[in-house]
Amino acid sequence: MTSLTSLERNYNEEIIDTKNHKYAYNFDFDVMHPFMLQSFAPFFKKGNVLELGSYKGDFTRRLLFYFDDITCMEASIDAIEIAKNKVNSKVEFIHSTFEKSQLSKKYDNIILTHVLEHLDDPVRILKIINNKWLSNKGRLFLVCPNANAPSRQIAVKMGIISHNTAVTPEEAQHGHKITYTFDTLERDVKKSGLQIEYRSGIFFKAMANFQWDKLLKTDIISQEYIEGCYQLGLQYPDLCSSIFLLCKRGKN
Repeated sequence: MTSLTSLERNYNEEIIDTKNHKYAYNFDFDVMHPFMLQSFAPFFKKGNVLELGSYKGDFTRRLLFYFDDITCMEASIDAIEIAKNKVNSKVEFIHSTFEKSQLSKKYDNIILTHVLEHLDDPVRILKIINNKWLSNKGRLFLVCPNANAPSRQIAVKMGIISHNTAVTPEEAQHGHKITYTFDTLERDVKKSGLQIEYRSGIFFKAMANFQWDKLLKTDIISQEYIEGCYQLGLQYPDLCSSIFLLCKRGKN
């Protein structure tokens, strides 16, 4: 999905679902994506947007309602080809790793959702965003899976995962390098020079993604319940599925 320095990584293989773990779930597309946008929208800056790690274009398609000038950078050419069929021709796709890309302009909005945990050197990329890609008025919308999500803590108590911040074999196969908490995510952001303006969580989550996918096919979970989980997550951000930092440019 994203950029890395290792020549051994095959980005097209990393996005393939494994027997016991999907790269992305319907829960991500149908629940998390809308709530991410609901969390982002009040902070969007007028201008252009750069989506780093656009995967197959599902989130990109939602950005079309907010922006006319959209650029996507993605390391998997297979993902790009699928994404192009989901969006209009106005979206510019760049097939590149972040480290190798030479962007010719700056961006007023940069979106990095469920991508940073895939990077070999996340601080390096955050520095590039701060020093080269983010405009003076720009904002970085940074979202990562949360190691302290109740669903993950329950998995630890069940003995499925060794500890909250563990990277499981299935996650590693999909390119994960780290499982962030608020303190470790804020640590890396601060190392990069970016400044944190706002922090929040997205969606209180006590069940695993595959469990949510099953429930979403039934009438057990109502839209009101889903909205309640989002609202509860705003009250308890450290118990959310994902953690969200809004950042602005800091000193180079």
